[in-house]
Amino acid sequence: MIHPTAIIDPSAKLAVNVKVGPWSYIGPDVEIGEDTQIESHVVIKGPTRIGKGNRFFQFASIGEECQDKKYRGEPTRLEIGDFNVFREGCTVHRGTIQDQGLTLIGSHNLFMAYVHVAHDCRVGNHVILANNAALAGHVSVQDYAILGGFTAVHQFCQIGAHVMCGAGTVVLKDIPAYVMASGNSATPHGINSEGLKRRGFGSETLAEIRRAYKVIYRQGLTLDEAIARLKQSSQAEPALNVLIDSLEGSERGIIR
Repeated sequence: MIHPTAIIDPSAKLAVNVKVGPWSYIGPDVEIGEDTQIESHVVIKGPTRIGKGNRFFQFASIGEECQDKKYRGEPTRLEIGDFNVFREGCTVHRGTIQDQGLTLIGSHNLFMAYVHVAHDCRVGNHVILANNAALAGHVSVQDYAILGGFTAVHQFCQIGAHVMCGAGTVVLKDIPAYVMASGNSATPHGINSEGLKRRGFGSETLAEIRRAYKVIYRQGLTLDEAIARLKQSSQAEPALNVLIDSLEGSERGIIR
């Protein structure tokens, strides 16, 4: 399962059924879970922990030092969950000590070709980043979010769960859960109703989320006033708590 031209540091730990293709490099302090496939010309550096069932296509660079000019070689980390796919040319950098020293990626995510995940990012589960999407440092992307090709996210922004961004979107502020966004800079365009239907959200829940969107964007309320209004409805519809959490957690302000 290990090609003879692959270079694997003696201290790297590879579980059973790990495949490493030709001319790939696995550095020290790297752990790779079972059934992971590493194609040709992949570079993985540590400290990095990778779960099971992942696949890395050619020329991916995983666990490299970050591009933050404050970085001075500290032993920061990258952790990746299970069953992710990293297509050609993806770059994922380790964290910085100015944050928690950790870049964290969950499970069942798809990173299409040439995606960049910078230092200290947090990516949840079932996320899709289309070709050339780029996350700057300290960005959070929650579960089931989809970022279209060439989407660029400013550092410290938060992308809520089930968000959908159109191609070429420039994200300078936080996007609340369930919202569709596009443009430079990003503006809201309703809720991601098709995506929510595909994930099993019922008609009554969708109606409540649509009403919540109008509370945030159509009634001229401040963010605090909108949150207070939504909390009155959240006991009857738990899905609104995901939206409320994304609003309350916003530090850069939400797109308008």
